[in-house]
Amino acid sequence: MQEEYKRQTITEWSEDDRPREKMLKNGIDSLSDAELLAILIGSGSQEDTAVDLARKILHSCKGNLRELSNRSVHDLCKFRGIGLAKAIAIIAAMELGRRREQENIVPSTKIVSSKTVYELFHPVIGDLPCEQVWALFLTRKNTIIDKRRISQGGLAFASIDIRLLLKTALELSAAGLVLCHNHPSGTPRPSETDNALTFKIKESANAMDILLMDHIIIGNDDYYSYADKKLLP
Repeated sequence: MQEEYKRQTITEWSEDDRPREKMLKNGIDSLSDAELLAILIGSGSQEDTAVDLARKILHSCKGNLRELSNRSVHDLCKFRGIGLAKAIAIIAAMELGRRREQENIVPSTKIVSSKTVYELFHPVIGDLPCEQVWALFLTRKNTIIDKRRISQGGLAFASIDIRLLLKTALELSAAGLVLCHNHPSGTPRPSETDNALTFKIKESANAMDILLMDHIIIGNDDYYSYADKKLLP
């Protein structure tokens, strides 16, 4: 009679194949996305090792970590072996990665083009399921004084308090502003609301001798710049 197959647990694997031991021996770069996720998960289920479970989760996201970062606790708990604590650990890790990217937007960084702004903000807001609006406050030499998240909204719209935005600019003695927000739909094309709000902010800022230098809309892997389109003369 053929011997019944018995699934090995991770502790029964060769040390070179265990994610934690592999990391200690070969460095964090040696681990695949599934192995890194497995370390967060910690343990699997009766059917799957932690690595198998991690592979299933990543497969459901088409291997895209950006898509994984948008999964909710409810979404993750649908996988057998993922309970509330593990789901929260995964979401917390995704958020730490996003916040790390926010720290790359530092004072004294010089804004030289719309692409500079896109490269700073795409890792921060490019994959969010809701709209966020950020502002960069700049010196006359286009270096960053400070960054602020000024609004967060729903799937399609985040409102902006123009008075509060300009009050912050005056408090920081900013000479210029760059606005940046994301479109969860993935398409950076501006809406009529985007256009109306942009031109209203420009007009209000001009009255206070503050220049709205650009407003950039970020999609999945592309962006729209009002300055590049010559819409902010």
